[in-house]
Amino acid sequence: MEEAIKNFPKQFGWRPEIKNKISKIKYNNFIVCGMGGSALAGDLLRVVTQTEFGSVRIWRDYGLPDNINKKTLIIASSYSGNTEETIDAFLEARRRGLPLAAITTGGKLLELAKKYNIPHIQIPNTNIQPRMATGFMITALMKLMRFEKLSHDAGNLPRSLNINISQRAGKALAEKLRGKIPIIYSSAKNFPLAYNWKIKFNETAKIPAFCNVFPELNHNEMSGFDFGKFSERGGITPPPTTSHYFKGRGGGGRVTLFPQFHFIFLEDKADDPRIIKRMKITKKLFEARRLEVRDVKLEGKGVLHKIFQNLLIVDWTAFYLAQSYGHDPEQVLMVEELKKMIK
Repeated sequence: MEEAIKNFPKQFGWRPEIKNKISKIKYNNFIVCGMGGSALAGDLLRVVTQTEFGSVRIWRDYGLPDNINKKTLIIASSYSGNTEETIDAFLEARRRGLPLAAITTGGKLLELAKKYNIPHIQIPNTNIQPRMATGFMITALMKLMRFEKLSHDAGNLPRSLNINISQRAGKALAEKLRGKIPIIYSSAKNFPLAYNWKIKFNETAKIPAFCNVFPELNHNEMSGFDFGKFSERGGITPPPTTSHYFKGRGGGGRVTLFPQFHFIFLEDKADDPRIIKRMKITKKLFEARRLEVRDVKLEGKGVLHKIFQNLLIVDWTAFYLAQSYGHDPEQVLMVEELKKMIK
């Protein structure tokens, strides 16, 4: 895993090749069908494409959505090529005569693409986990979607991404998060990054993690951490410990709920100023209730650099957390166990 993180920037130096001719139609809508790490690149592409490029939708399920027009390109994305849900989506797209392409290292998906002469890109199989192959996957997606400008920008990432800076930041953050449950908050625009953080904590560090977005969380989730006692003059008076005290039938007593939570706010200067304001105020409200909150700033030279420099931080954080807990950062044994039980 350590070598996979160090070598990650090199993935953007790879030049994908489309096998079988793809239609010359200029698609403006794309549905990326994938699960787990194979869908993360599509999520990240949505951060970039919200303003400049075509609409990108992620489908994490069997089958396909209803009412897809013929100017929408369906992209089946499976790192292993054997993802059950993705293969089902591939077959459904073919049955309905929809424009179709595939991205994979091999497996059944590659066999089907070759059998039916479906345009496809075979990404390098470097024996890494799908969640660590987002560079390969997003580069392949940009090629299929004909995002030439983005592809050019991505080609600069092997030189501009700084492994040492992200490693130092990740190691320091891992020390703060040991024994904690991360909850990652971002703007709605940057939710794919928050979701990537959650996945890396789940799969690499083997710990629970959760994520949500502003402003929606200010209307509901935030209230779940409101355990302070309001004074008559207004304002909050936090309890001596971060716990609830229950009384009533069936007994009572102090129940500790919150000490393990650690909130991470992904701050982006490019966010709507109203979202930035909400983040600052929410942080104050949480700190007044003795909740641990930490800011992680999204910084970089261009949007792609900003995204992947940020994600390298969580890669290192999750890696060092796994080491501190004695976990294998590479394998996802429960996922493999589930797959065997399904078969």
